[in-house]
Amino acid sequence: MREQNILVLGGGGFIGRHLVAALVARGARVVVPARRRERAKHLILLPTVEVVETDVLAPGALERLVEGSDAVVNLVGVLHSRRGWPDERGPNDYGPDFARAHVEIPQALVNACHASGVRRLLHVSAVGAAPDAPSEYLRSKGVGERLVLADDELRTTVFRPSVVFGPEDNFLNLFARLARLSPILPLGSARAQFQPVYVGDVVKVMLAALDSRTAAGKRYDLCGPTRYTLAELVRTVCEITGRRRWIIELPDALSMLQAWFLEWTPGPLMSRDNVRSMRVPSVCDCALPFGITATPLETVAPSYLAADPSPRSRYTMLRWRARR
Repeated sequence: MREQNILVLGGGGFIGRHLVAALVARGARVVVPARRRERAKHLILLPTVEVVETDVLAPGALERLVEGSDAVVNLVGVLHSRRGWPDERGPNDYGPDFARAHVEIPQALVNACHASGVRRLLHVSAVGAAPDAPSEYLRSKGVGERLVLADDELRTTVFRPSVVFGPEDNFLNLFARLARLSPILPLGSARAQFQPVYVGDVVKVMLAALDSRTAAGKRYDLCGPTRYTLAELVRTVCEITGRRRWIIELPDALSMLQAWFLEWTPGPLMSRDNVRSMRVPSVCDCALPFGITATPLETVAPSYLAADPSPRSRYTMLRWRARR
């Protein structure tokens, strides 16, 4: 493969760091814009990566970044936003942070690709994204999908993963941290359904799509091999980490109350919009495309969740792997 020039928006994030490393391993030159260069410092040491500190929505910024690229990858996404207007169907249908990340940046990227003559775009959305979805997150993601696919001159491929797991994820690691802190875990939306997909598999699919002549104009739902409820996932995390915890499944009303309280925590850990998102099952019936075999969560998660170096923790992890 000849050397490619790839622009990766959101390259400093969880999926981004794995994708950028894989692109570098293939010999690509990668440009990663970041509002603060410090947030992408883990990429700076990679030999063919350039981290550019910029606001991609500043006038002319994206046009300059896109120029000379063979392809552009958009991984930008946020889980939380300042409040929008969830009961309306209009320009304020989602909060301003969702609007910026999921709608304004995709639209600006489409415009910049046109201005610079770039015709290949990879865009990451989410399973369940739709303009009429019950949450601001999924609605804004759905509008962003529609924007990038509506332009017939762009060879766009959209990826819609379920929750993505792997080292540094903010999902399984979050519950592992909570399990360390408390013997009791009150769990909102415990019946929500997920089909977690391994970050390495997501990267493989994206690389295959980049090489494919038939992936343009398509959307790929990306899910792992097993469906879980949220409660099952939390129990799995507790088993892997060797912690017995009492999981209390909260009803809908208390799930929303818990989420409202957690909105005030740093981060935040959860929001009412997250609860609305979880009303849509994050699952899919299709296999991964391009003949890629989905990696089971149980074969990867113990390697990074059971990180306690104590002999007892190592023994627990060995028993988990042996299913004893």
